[in-house]
Amino acid sequence: MITSLLITRSSRNKTGGLGVGVLRKIVARLSCLFFLLLLSLNLSIDGIHSGTSPSSSIFASAHWIDPDTPTSAHKTRPRRVPGVNPNQRPWKPPGKKLKSQNPTFAPSDYPTLDPTPNPTIAPTEEGVEWDDIYHLVMSDEFNVDGRQFQDGQDPKWTALDKNDYTNEALHYYTPDNVETSNGDLTITTEAKTKEFVGYNDTTGDRQMYTKYFQSAMMQTWNKFCFTGGIVEAEIELPGVMDKGGLWPAFWLLGNMARHTYVGSTNHVWPWSSNACTEKSRDSQKISGCKAQHYGLESKVGRGAPEIDIFEVQTGTINANEGIFKEISVGQPFMSASYQVAPGRANNRPGGGWWPGPGQWYEGLRGGTNTSLNILFYGNYNHFRGDSEEKDYWSDAISFNHQLDERHFSQKFKYRLEWGLPDEDEGTDGYIRWYVNDEFVVDMNGTGIVDAGLGSTISTEPMYLIMNTAVSSQWGFPAKCPGNCPCKKYDCNSKHYGDICGFQPGFCDMMTNTTDLPKYKVNYVRVYQDAKNSKQKVGCSTPERPSSKYIQSHMDQYKTRDDDRPLKHVLRGKGACILLESVSESDSKAKSGSESRSLRESCGGPKRGECSALKTCVCHTGWTGPHCLVPDGFNSIDYERRETVEDLGFTPPKVENLYIWRSLLVIALTVMLSACLRRQLDEMTPVEVVGKNIDDTSVIGLR
Repeated sequence: MITSLLITRSSRNKTGGLGVGVLRKIVARLSCLFFLLLLSLNLSIDGIHSGTSPSSSIFASAHWIDPDTPTSAHKTRPRRVPGVNPNQRPWKPPGKKLKSQNPTFAPSDYPTLDPTPNPTIAPTEEGVEWDDIYHLVMSDEFNVDGRQFQDGQDPKWTALDKNDYTNEALHYYTPDNVETSNGDLTITTEAKTKEFVGYNDTTGDRQMYTKYFQSAMMQTWNKFCFTGGIVEAEIELPGVMDKGGLWPAFWLLGNMARHTYVGSTNHVWPWSSNACTEKSRDSQKISGCKAQHYGLESKVGRGAPEIDIFEVQTGTINANEGIFKEISVGQPFMSASYQVAPGRANNRPGGGWWPGPGQWYEGLRGGTNTSLNILFYGNYNHFRGDSEEKDYWSDAISFNHQLDERHFSQKFKYRLEWGLPDEDEGTDGYIRWYVNDEFVVDMNGTGIVDAGLGSTISTEPMYLIMNTAVSSQWGFPAKCPGNCPCKKYDCNSKHYGDICGFQPGFCDMMTNTTDLPKYKVNYVRVYQDAKNSKQKVGCSTPERPSSKYIQSHMDQYKTRDDDRPLKHVLRGKGACILLESVSESDSKAKSGSESRSLRESCGGPKRGECSALKTCVCHTGWTGPHCLVPDGFNSIDYERRETVEDLGFTPPKVENLYIWRSLLVIALTVMLSACLRRQLDEMTPVEVVGKNIDDTSVIGLR
C-alpha cells in the first residue's frame, strides 16, 4: 500500500520537484503508521482470540490503593501453616457428588470430651518456598485527619446512621462516633442517649425509640468488594480486657446482604450453597433450584456467608472455669469464625459439649492458645410469618484464640487468607487466620463439602465491616442478677433496675468521657494473586452478579427515609473551613494564616483548593467534600450491558475476529490517507535549477 502512494520523480520533475527533507518526512510518517497498524492488528487479534482485552489478563488490579501505603507493603506472600507444604495441591476426583442429606444421629447424647484441648503443632516444613505472590489491590492508611464517612462522603467506606435491630443490640450507629486523627481511624463507643424515629416490626408504624449507647459501624458494602485473597489490618482493641460488655468485630459479609438492613438478610445470610438441595429449595431466597432473573445465573444458589476475622469478648472468666470449664481459652478471647448455611439440621453437638463422631466438620486445625468454640455452634433461623419448612440452621465453624491486656493497649496485626474453591485444580478452598503472623486457625473447604449439605467455602464477593457493638448477648452476665429486671440498660441512670444488668466496672468505663473505649485502626490492606483469574475485585462479578438484583430490590437495602441505598460520593463542594485560630492583634498575620488554613481545609495544594466561593475544588484523583481521600474504582468493569438478546431476539452470529479486523483496517486506512493528503497539500514544489537536469538527476536542490 505504501509503494502505490509514492510519487515517482519523473512524473513530478516537469513542473517541480519534491524536497528530499519533505520526502523523508513522508516515508518516516508512513512507516510509523504502518508499524502502528501492524501492532494494533496484532494486539486486537490476540485479545479477540483469548476472549479478553490485553489489560484484563491482569486480574489482581484495582484503583483502590492509598498513595500513603509504603512500597514495601505492596506485595505479600501467604503465611506458612505448620506441617503443610504450601505448593502441594490436594487431589480429589472431579464431579464429586453430595453425600446423604440425612446423616445418622450421634451414638450418645453425652459425647466424650476432646482428649487434646491443647493440640500440638506439627513442625514447620523446612526448605519449602511459597510460589504465589499477592499484590495490593486495596489499602487505606487513614493518615489524613478529618475525613468524613457519612453516606456520600467517601468512595470506600460508609458509616451507618441508623438503629441496629440485630442481636438484641443496645446501641445506635452514627457517623459522629468515627474519625481519623493521628494516623488512625478511631471508632468510639459511649454511654449516650439517642432518641430516633423507627418502625415497629409488628405494625410497621413509625414510633419513637431510645437507645442508651452510641457507636459506629464502617462498611464497604456495594463500594469495595473482593472475591478471594488476603486481608490484613493493624488494630488496637477497645476497652479493658476484664470489663465485659463490648463487642468489637472485624469481618466480611457477602454483598447480597447489607448488615443491619434485615430485609436484605432474611433467607440470604449466611447461605453459601450453589447447588440445589431439598433444604435450599425451601429456605434459600435465591436457590440453585430455580431459574433466576435480574442478571443472576439460573440455577446457581446465592447468599451472604460471613467470615469473622475477629469478634472479641472481654471479661474475667478464665480458661477451664465457669462456662469455659471444658476449653483451654477464657476471657478475653477473639472468635475466628466461618458462618455458613445450610447447617446441620440433625446430629448437632450440644452447646458446651465437644462434638461426637460425625457431628461436626473435618479438616479444622487450631494453633497455640486456640480452641474449638464449643459454646456456640450456630443458629436456628425462623422469621415471622414463615412456615416451618422455610426454617433453617446456620452453622458457626468457630475457634477461640486467647488474648491478653496487650491487645487492648497495643496494635496487633490481624490477617485472613481466603482461598477459593477451584474445580479445575480439584480443590475446595480454605480460610486461615493469623495474629502478628502467628498461625491461629486453618479451615479446609473439603471438610465443609464432605458434610454433604451443599455448603462450600464462600465464592461470593464480600465487603469489609468494622464496628463495636453493645449487646446483652455478648459479654454480659450469663444470668440476670437477683432482683434485677434486665429490661433496660442505661449507664447514666440512677435507678438500680437500669444498671444492675451490667458487668462490674462497665458503666464506669463507658461514662469516663476522658478515656472512652476506642477501636483504633492503623491500616487496612487487601491483596490478591495476579495469576489467579478467580480472584476478582468488584461487588458484581461475571460469576456472581448482584447489581441488577440490588437495583430491583432497593427497599431491602435502605431505610424508608432514604431515596436510594447509597448516595453518590460528593467530589468537592465542601465549605472551606478555618483550621486554626488567628490572633486578632496582627491583621496581616491573620490574613496569611487564614489563607493557609483555607488551602489546607481542602486537602492541601496536592489534593484540592479553595475557590472564590469558599468551597473546595478537588484536583484529579481526589474526592470527598474536602478532597481528603483518593478516588477509588475497579480497574475492570464486569457489568454486562443490555443487549437485544435480553429482549428475546438473537441476531445472526458473525465471527468477532473478522468484524474487529475489518473495522480496524478501515479506520486506520482512512486515517493514513487523510494524513498523507494533508502532507501533500502542504508541500511547495522546488523549482528546477539548470537546463541539463535529466531523469537521473536529483529531484530537489537547496
